[in-house]
Amino acid sequence: MARSSLILALSLTLATVLATARAWAATDLVVIANPTSGVDRMSRDEVTAVFMGRTRKLPSGITALPIDQTTDGDKPRFYKELINKDIPEVNSYWARLIFSGQGSPPRQADNVAEVIEIVSGNKGAIGYVPRSAADKRVRIILDLSNP
Repeated sequence: MARSSLILALSLTLATVLATARAWAATDLVVIANPTSGVDRMSRDEVTAVFMGRTRKLPSGITALPIDQTTDGDKPRFYKELINKDIPEVNSYWARLIFSGQGSPPRQADNVAEVIEIVSGNKGAIGYVPRSAADKRVRIILDLSNP
């Protein structure tokens, strides 16, 4: 009896630690832009509109170049944090738009370093990276940990 209580207590502790780690990990993403884009801040709605193809311009009027990561990167967390959708739902959305000729999905980057490189080298580019990866070559325009 004592052994099963100990196992239950350890299981609950582990579940709590994992849930806390997931919550922390889900809130360290930031949306970045090129510092010369003319954009200092964007709202969640504005970022959603760009990444979901609803608008092709940044608030400054420059043509937007959204940069997605691969599914192995931060992409699942980004879409879950931004629009509360899983990758299959996002892919289904884009499949419908592509089929109807209404748009094309964001450009793909293989990793965080490539996102930083593309965003820093293209005036209209925006992407998402962990906060710790954002450096002086890019500007943070939205912190996804803020509601």
